[in-house]
Amino acid sequence: MSKRATAAMELKRTAGAAGLGLLCMLAGNPAGAAAPADWSKVPATSVTLFYPGVAAMEWITKGTEHGGARALRKGDACADCHSEETAKMGQLIVSGQKLEPAPIAGKAGSIPVQVRAAHDGDTLYLRFSWKQPKPAGGARMDDKNPVKIAFMLDAGKVEGAGQSGCWASCHADSRTMPGAADTKKKYVKNGSLASGVFYDLVQWRSGEKKGYDGYVADARVMEGGKALVAAEGKLDGDTWTVTFARKFAGGEGDVTLAPGQVYNFGFAIHDDHAAGRFHQVSLGYKLGIDTKADVVASKQ
Repeated sequence: MSKRATAAMELKRTAGAAGLGLLCMLAGNPAGAAAPADWSKVPATSVTLFYPGVAAMEWITKGTEHGGARALRKGDACADCHSEETAKMGQLIVSGQKLEPAPIAGKAGSIPVQVRAAHDGDTLYLRFSWKQPKPAGGARMDDKNPVKIAFMLDAGKVEGAGQSGCWASCHADSRTMPGAADTKKKYVKNGSLASGVFYDLVQWRSGEKKGYDGYVADARVMEGGKALVAAEGKLDGDTWTVTFARKFAGGEGDVTLAPGQVYNFGFAIHDDHAAGRFHQVSLGYKLGIDTKADVVASKQ
């Protein structure tokens, strides 16, 4: 990532220790993993998610429609150009002025999120905090879950993930895209578990109060992973806080983590009972385990 994009991501500490109940839940796994005793001492990285509309990977790489396609071919990352303007892009798209044939009145164009990461040598902890946007009041696409949050990791095997984060799983023929079959799930180019070409996918759903551990290869699979230890979220006033505990090593569809390594990282929030593409997403960033990156998980 360029110095400009890295500098644009504000790294700061903010207050708010995790509740004892949440800490006990995350610490109570068989291997004895322990979340940070005081999350306010873990640096927070500010990332603004934005509404992407129908900006599929095919649109991003098409030079006649997306001016950044040439920069991508040269190896630049999406965040190199857009990290400072995600809120502006989201508002432009959500309003229907660009890349959204079916705008939802009142839907948030962006969501600022505070991301914290830590580990204990065996387990990665990720904590996301954000203020609940005003509801749009439209139809409930996912009646069970007012909010879902998911993150994806790649170990350098998915084509395009190093530049776009999780965007390499967003295609014009996937469900909820205009004219796409409802049965077509997310996928990655040449995706294959056997070949190691996949995203590790972890999600938490507010209504179900449940975490999912899956992957995206030739198709998205929401279960089967063995790395997720716990996922817990709560709404305190107008602020959501969701914490994940994930083992360094898991099973099929789980990216194995190790100190000193950097992984491609992206995440998304489905707000206001949203489903499919109607979410707010991050650009592509890097997650480092005890090493320099956009988001750094240091040993506690």
